[in-house]
Amino acid sequence: AWYVPCLASLETLQELCRKENLRCKSIGITNRNLKSYEVEYLCDYKVEEGTEYYLVKWKGWPESSNTWEPQKNLKCPLLLQNFLSDKNEYLSRVRDGKALKVRNHVKALKPAVADYIVKKAKQRIALQRWKEELNRKKNHKAMILVENTVDLEGPPLDFYYINEYKPAPGINVINGITTGCECADCPAEKCCPKEAGFILAYNKRKKLKIQPGLPIYECNSFCRCGPDCPNRIVQKGTPYSLCIFRTNNGRGWGVKTLQKIKTNSFVMEYVGEVITSEEAERRGQLYDNQGNTYLFDLDYDSDEFTVDAARYGNVSHFVNHSCDPNLQVFNVFIDNLDLRLPRIALFSTRTIKAGEELTFDYQMKGSIDLTSDSADGLSPSRKRIRTVCKCGAVCCRGYLN
Repeated sequence: AWYVPCLASLETLQELCRKENLRCKSIGITNRNLKSYEVEYLCDYKVEEGTEYYLVKWKGWPESSNTWEPQKNLKCPLLLQNFLSDKNEYLSRVRDGKALKVRNHVKALKPAVADYIVKKAKQRIALQRWKEELNRKKNHKAMILVENTVDLEGPPLDFYYINEYKPAPGINVINGITTGCECADCPAEKCCPKEAGFILAYNKRKKLKIQPGLPIYECNSFCRCGPDCPNRIVQKGTPYSLCIFRTNNGRGWGVKTLQKIKTNSFVMEYVGEVITSEEAERRGQLYDNQGNTYLFDLDYDSDEFTVDAARYGNVSHFVNHSCDPNLQVFNVFIDNLDLRLPRIALFSTRTIKAGEELTFDYQMKGSIDLTSDSADGLSPSRKRIRTVCKCGAVCCRGYLN
């Protein structure tokens, strides 16, 4: 038999079932709840003969089933609060330099106001579902929140959350390592970093102690040490709760931390599709027309491969550029010692306050070994069209590239 994935949402399928009076246990429509009613959001408002009414969108029912209900029948204080907040937000917007006066005793809402309230309610539901999806898919304990108080933009339509590299066909990001250190208490003389010819990257407080440009060699899955080993940091995922939020200055989405982050702490890993540099050049031409790119060259040892986080990535997909960033890039090797395929980790360059936006320098100045012959070390793929920088830093260079 052939199976085709359904592109309709669960709510859409439930609406169809109720509209056609059908039961379907697999999507939660049974005899018991076929005719049940729960307020999903409020669409409109009016006053008739001194009684306040709200137009209700019922959860799991098509919009054609919306009904006007007196306020006394509604047991949804949060949805009422959201409705009033969205109404006042719309009415108080500045137009032509003059704010519209909010009237508290209207008999009915203008269509434009009701339309905005419905769009805001749908956005709120979509962002909540996206947040739940992100937290289902992540492989670390810290939470991911989503916030948009700026516009009506919803979740990105063509973005898929992943926790690790997604290699293109023919690219192997796991090189079949079969040995690890024998340390009972890392680090010892023959721990992984020393075997690779480098020093341990972390101090006793599990904070970074090496200079930018030097690689990080963590203990791998074949090492004798356990999960509490001080040389297992990046592989555990981000330890901080982060929020993907909508910026208010035209930079799209951004990421802010919800917790204080100390200097030299691991924050997150940059992941995406691993593709060849030739494929990156082809995609780069397409991305140029969109005015953005998520291509990141893996050129620690060579320039054979690139990470493309445009469609597949994690929270780092949404981290914005700054000419004065608070994150720094480091190359990490764990279960793959192929120098052409390092993992990319972002560490804090200073103390970052809770609520502060996270940024890194897309040009990676200072991220490379300054003794190298290459001045491009860890830079993202070169773009052909200059993009204006909106980071707002005092030392802003004016362009992202």
